[in-house]
Amino acid sequence: MTYKYLLEVGVEEIPARFMEQTISQIKEKFENLFKDERIDFQDIKVYGTPRRLVAIIYGLSEKQEDLHELVKGPAKKIAYDKDGNPTKALIGFSKGQGVNPEDVIIKEYNGEDYVYVNKVVEGKNIREVLKDKVPALIKSINFPKSMRWGGKSFRFARPIRWIVSILENEIIGFELDGILVSNRTKGHRFLGKKDIEINNVDEYIDKLRENYVIVDQQERKNLIKHGCDRLVKSKGGNILEDLELLEELTYIVEYPTPLLGRIKEEYLKLPMEVITTPMKEHQRYYPVVDDKGRLMPYFVAVRNGNEEYLDVVTKGNEKVLEARLEDAKFFYNEDIKKPLEDYVEGLKNIVFQDKLGTMYEKTIRLVELAEKISEYLEVGEETKKDAKRAAYLSKADLVTKMVYEFTELQGIMGREYGKMSGENEIVSLAIYEHYLPRFASDELPTTTAGAILSIADKIDTIAGCFAIGIQPTGSQDPYGLRRQALGIINIILDKNLHISLGEFIDYALSIYKNSKGLEFNKEKVREEILDFFKIRIKNLFIEKGIRYDVVDAVISTGLDNITELYVRAEEFNKWIDKEELGEIIAAFNRVAKLAKKASSDIVNEDLLIEDKERDLYRIYINTKDKVDEYLRKREYDKALDTLIDLKEPIDNFFDNVMVMVEDEDIKNNRLGLIKRISDMMFSICDLSKIVMK
Repeated sequence: MTYKYLLEVGVEEIPARFMEQTISQIKEKFENLFKDERIDFQDIKVYGTPRRLVAIIYGLSEKQEDLHELVKGPAKKIAYDKDGNPTKALIGFSKGQGVNPEDVIIKEYNGEDYVYVNKVVEGKNIREVLKDKVPALIKSINFPKSMRWGGKSFRFARPIRWIVSILENEIIGFELDGILVSNRTKGHRFLGKKDIEINNVDEYIDKLRENYVIVDQQERKNLIKHGCDRLVKSKGGNILEDLELLEELTYIVEYPTPLLGRIKEEYLKLPMEVITTPMKEHQRYYPVVDDKGRLMPYFVAVRNGNEEYLDVVTKGNEKVLEARLEDAKFFYNEDIKKPLEDYVEGLKNIVFQDKLGTMYEKTIRLVELAEKISEYLEVGEETKKDAKRAAYLSKADLVTKMVYEFTELQGIMGREYGKMSGENEIVSLAIYEHYLPRFASDELPTTTAGAILSIADKIDTIAGCFAIGIQPTGSQDPYGLRRQALGIINIILDKNLHISLGEFIDYALSIYKNSKGLEFNKEKVREEILDFFKIRIKNLFIEKGIRYDVVDAVISTGLDNITELYVRAEEFNKWIDKEELGEIIAAFNRVAKLAKKASSDIVNEDLLIEDKERDLYRIYINTKDKVDEYLRKREYDKALDTLIDLKEPIDNFFDNVMVMVEDEDIKNNRLGLIKRISDMMFSICDLSKIVMK
């Protein structure tokens, strides 16, 4: 016989952003619980609404599987006397295990015979397991932020108000800091009953539906999407797709009912983001666009309730949004009374970071960095000019009324105000693009000027924070330095830029030293930042399908050109399946190990007295020229193939030439040759990092 089990944890409203991770976590915890407790099950469904976390387990076995244990007792020589009779030691052991002395078996362990008992531990009933283990499971759920309430001994996202725990039709009670565990739940906060009795697991979802709670989040999501689509299609429009907004709406309502509201045509004269940002970010409304992506005078909101008095609710939403848009219109009209450039001076009153100065000081650094990067990349004079101009204006919109009120519009308003102030298209777009990417899946800069400025902005922030000791630790990263480093890496790869990361970190640190007079060990901080980047580079390359040991092998070359590292890693990832790989690695390791003993890489040809060392030197000279040329042309597959050509002469050398001879000159000469070969091989990759499969 199998069972169904229902656990519902009723809470005050949980933030929507917690829900997806929490649902996955609960499922995983139940799976691990049943695995550890030797209990079979068929399926686990986990649901979440603002006021409840729900798990329904199907096909639960009636009891744990019996556990068969082999319990070791005393040595045979202690267990029996000289006549073969059980001693007190054996009798005591047998009694403790609940068996008779004649039931034991003899097995060898470490060369000596011991007595053992085949013990069967009968599995517990599923009711006992659930009663014992579910309280700890609830307590173990983690949240990005949690709280204590009412003197409880554990933390949770929000206060727990009730718990439903039912196996088929039987309440499985347990103790959890005095919280009531029963078969009684609550419906929708305003539309449903305050006390609902659940007689069995099968009726749970339907009874809640009758009380205006759609338990299944996927069903709620579908209702929102289809309901919104139906409303806007009636006006010949489309909702402006936003997956994050859809997910948030799914988890802030228990009974979704979309409604269509209207906005005044006059607001459509504002820039699109000025209208859509208050809609989405502040009111959680969907903007409506036509087939060409132009805004229409409508919005869609999602009510947490039914259609009763929907016209009244719609008018209320329209008034709230109108007030927001009226504010936005006022701020916009005030801001455009002067050109964007006039706002730059106001940045002197905005602090970037206490020790790193104001946003104005950051702006001046960005102009310098943008110029340096432009020159390094050898871009055209027009692009260089645009990048510097965009850098100067990049933070100006932070002083405007619009961005002060709607911080999400930073960069966006800089772009719009830039255009209105007569700045060219590239400069205006670069102002917006220097914030990109803002999150993991965000767009990247499309213009070269935007890419240059984005890299400059992020390197400046990272360099400054590391210089004053503000580095990410654990989950703490208040300045988003991990995100900024990943942004730099993705921009460089996307634009195929060949930049020395170390050189620009060094330059950014120098600016801080010269302009702010900060005291720090420049070389130490530079290495810390490069190590910080290496972790991000490694993780990103692995996500792109490159073997972790290949990434390690390539990064170990010391290169800081991310584009070159990636191309090299891709080539190595294909090349690594060579049949000769094992033998090549063996030869590489012999060379690398001995090269550590070399004091220099000087080779005197007159001291090459053995045929095999002369052969190796000649082949090295030929190969070195080829490797340098292949690396210069970025033909990494050909450079890697040279390692195959080196294998035989290296083996011949080690098999026929004694390196560590008494003659110091000859010994050092041979070590110098080995070091040269090692350095050349390391310039391609570090094969010692490769793990043979």
